[in-house]
Amino acid sequence: MLKKPAQTATPVHDILRDRWSPRSYVATPVSKTDLTAILEAGRWAASCNNGQPWRFIVATSDDAAEHATGLTGFNARNQRWAKNAPVFVFACARKTFEANSNPNAHAWYDTGAAVAQMTIEAEARGLKVHQCAGIEKDTIRSTYGVPEEFDIVSGFTIGRQGDADALPEELPSREKEPRQRKPLAEIAFSGKFGTPAKLG
Repeated sequence: MLKKPAQTATPVHDILRDRWSPRSYVATPVSKTDLTAILEAGRWAASCNNGQPWRFIVATSDDAAEHATGLTGFNARNQRWAKNAPVFVFACARKTFEANSNPNAHAWYDTGAAVAQMTIEAEARGLKVHQCAGIEKDTIRSTYGVPEEFDIVSGFTIGRQGDADALPEELPSREKEPRQRKPLAEIAFSGKFGTPAKLG
């Protein structure tokens, strides 16, 4: 199995170091226990005013028709590899607070935090998550009857990592590309925006 540990500037937790987003999956189903725990991890994320704006649509390979329907929520490029993942999830964010119907400017941020927690829980259980912006939002909304007060934020796949060389077309080489991130000096500031934080 291909491993791509992050080359961190300082040590971080192994789960964070080893987390990455493969496209290749084996068809082995994700257990109900694991899937429930992943969703539970998202449920307990922090949110503005405890608004909990996130909602998750789940489709698994336990039901072939449901799985096939879920696949249509991904764009054609992502369907090439996503079809082998046993679990699809679509994340939605409520645009207003339920308590007072005021706009929730933090809904996407909070939903992203919930998905991040789900991703780490999956990693801790030996599973991989690949988050996708390449989704068909109109298809998802019409297929699942998503109300207009919810934005459709992203889709993601969950499953056990497969062989990179089993992927189609150009994807094996993309799978094997080194992981890269900007240095801390470009993203963490002190005193003034753009001035690297004094960390050392």
